[in-house]
Amino acid sequence: MLVVATENFEVYHELVTDLRERDVPVTTIDPGGEFPADTSVVVTADGETVDTPPDATVVEATPGEPRAAVEAAVTALRGATGQTTVGIDPGERPGIAVLRGDVVVATFQVDPAAVAEVVHRETADAPDPLVRIGDGARLVGARIVDDLSVPVELVDETGTTPYLGAGTRGLGDVIAAVNIARREGDRIDSRDVDPTTGELTRIQDRSREAGETNRAIDTDLAHRVAGGELSIDEALDEHRSRDR
Repeated sequence: MLVVATENFEVYHELVTDLRERDVPVTTIDPGGEFPADTSVVVTADGETVDTPPDATVVEATPGEPRAAVEAAVTALRGATGQTTVGIDPGERPGIAVLRGDVVVATFQVDPAAVAEVVHRETADAPDPLVRIGDGARLVGARIVDDLSVPVELVDETGTTPYLGAGTRGLGDVIAAVNIARREGDRIDSRDVDPTTGELTRIQDRSREAGETNRAIDTDLAHRVAGGELSIDEALDEHRSRDR
């Protein structure tokens, strides 16, 4: 059982709200109250003195930052142990899954430029983290790998995206990230990718859709976008400047 025991109202409100949003059963007591016999995890405010059961895992929460404490508490409650592994399904909106051992403790879906920040934050306190990234969306994946300072394995992502039934739209990338995290790959430090003609054409098509004059950037600029040197907007600005 997970018990929140704190006199800090801000911490209490933040923890209970977050835990209930995750559908995690939680019991609350006053710090001087009697703990239930099956208490296994106790969450308190940072620096607060609470006489907790001797066998319980104690997690301290910082006001205004409930998520870290909630993740630690839920991880302890589930008995999750083992290496921290992050699975990434690259694409226009990469899916990210964080596992402790075989237990999924967090998932995200963010823009490609934000992936490294999420990974570094989620692995900051892990003793031996590992990132596993799918081998699809080659250009996006290569840029993500270059941004990471965590050991990376490149994984064959064939078959990692499941069939999605009604009402599950948008979950495919996250589920694929979970499956990628559980699949062994080959250790890499970087990924050199030469964009194909089709990939460059897709970048040019995106620039045409994003521009104001329905004109695509040239192949040279598309190469620089593919390599992560320029964003689409930056390439469009440079393209327009050449016409002035």
